[in-house]
Amino acid sequence: MAIRLEDKQQIVSEVNQAANSALSAVLADYRGVSVGDLTELRKTARENKVYLRVVRNTLLKRAVAGTEFECIQEVLIGPTILAFSQEDPGAAARVLKDFAKENANFEIKALSVDGKLLEASQIDVLAKLPTHDQALSILMGVMLAPVTKLARTLNEVPSKVTRVVAAVRDQKQEAA
Repeated sequence: MAIRLEDKQQIVSEVNQAANSALSAVLADYRGVSVGDLTELRKTARENKVYLRVVRNTLLKRAVAGTEFECIQEVLIGPTILAFSQEDPGAAARVLKDFAKENANFEIKALSVDGKLLEASQIDVLAKLPTHDQALSILMGVMLAPVTKLARTLNEVPSKVTRVVAAVRDQKQEAA
């Protein structure tokens, strides 16, 4: 079924807006995946704040032109599903990687971060990035470590004095 010009312009505009606010993009080939499985993928993507869309390659090329994801144009061959991470750079990679594990027909084509096109084999690098909350907890742990060590060191001084006094007391009791 042919798409009207106004609808095409709307699709290009929508994808362009998503691309301008996205942190990373993942492209995959969805041939052979059932509609029910794709519906489940869309649900998971929404829950993880991932923009997921099936777009014709010609429209997608126009939509990403002038954005940092312009580099994906060279891998736009065959049916493509596009996932943009909106808040967490690794969210789209995690969602599509988990989906690919469950569906043998689903194949990740490529990914893009900061205007660089990466191979599908590097999806693990992007998927293993910590979420915002995880990154904050790691940072807080690193910031808290010196303070904790200082507190333990300062607490060790009275403990040492107490052990020395107890040892002297035990020594005097044995001598008596």
